Amino acid sequence: MVKKLVYSVLCIAALVAAMSFTPPPECGSLTIHFVNRVGDKPLVLDSVLYKNSLGQSYTVSMFKYYVGNFHLKNKQGKEIVSKGYFLINQEDEKSMEITLDSIPFGEYKSIGFTLGVDSIDNSSGAQSGALDPVKGMFWAWNTGYIFLKMEGISSASTSTGKRLEFHIGGYKAPNNCIREIELKFKNPLKINEENNSVVKIKADASHLFSGQNPIDFSKLSSVTDFHNANHIADNYSDMFSVIEN
Repeated sequence: MVKKLVYSVLCIAALVAAMSFTPPPECGSLTIHFVNRVGDKPLVLDSVLYKNSLGQSYTVSMFKYYVGNFHLKNKQGKEIVSKGYFLINQEDEKSMEITLDSIPFGEYKSIGFTLGVDSIDNSSGAQSGALDPVKGMFWAWNTGYIFLKMEGISSASTSTGKRLEFHIGGYKAPNNCIREIELKFKNPLKINEENNSVVKIKADASHLFSGQNPIDFSKLSSVTDFHNANHIADNYSDMFSVIEN
């Protein structure tokens, strides 16, 4: 009798558990392809001459930046977050394409991400993966990360060798250069089992020197600490746009 009672209780418990079980959502992946430009021209290192908003000519020899903590917002306003950082490096074509996995099926109206490295990861010392100091984006003297690095040459520069050097970072107020980027899709982005979803995002390097704070290379050709870094960060907050989805 006792055995039958125990068996009945176990059966009821198993039935309740089965009824309350919610299957995991069906998920797909999203490929994000970053396309670096200077205005409407492709970004080509060392060999192409560009002009800033003041008409000063310059070339670009290095351009790389951190993006991470991507989030997609669906039509109901719910956000799907994908943690982690990626270093977009003009010298490394493979770095220009990243894939986010485990994105629930559905339609999304916008994509957002952090430009830079948040305060927790900045204060955790040197790390691995995209945040490995070997990537050349870690300030040993400041135990923090450079969020964006652009180097080049301009005849207007007053620095040695006519160099341009913009190493932008810092996460503490009032010199916080982390910027949150939010981009709306022209058409709803569909994640489902039938399509391989791809989004192309343009990064316009000319925005570093235009927008809220036009940069005159004859007066400012080098930023490698907190001085003037916020001016560049305010400019690069408008650097991105969705060009295809």
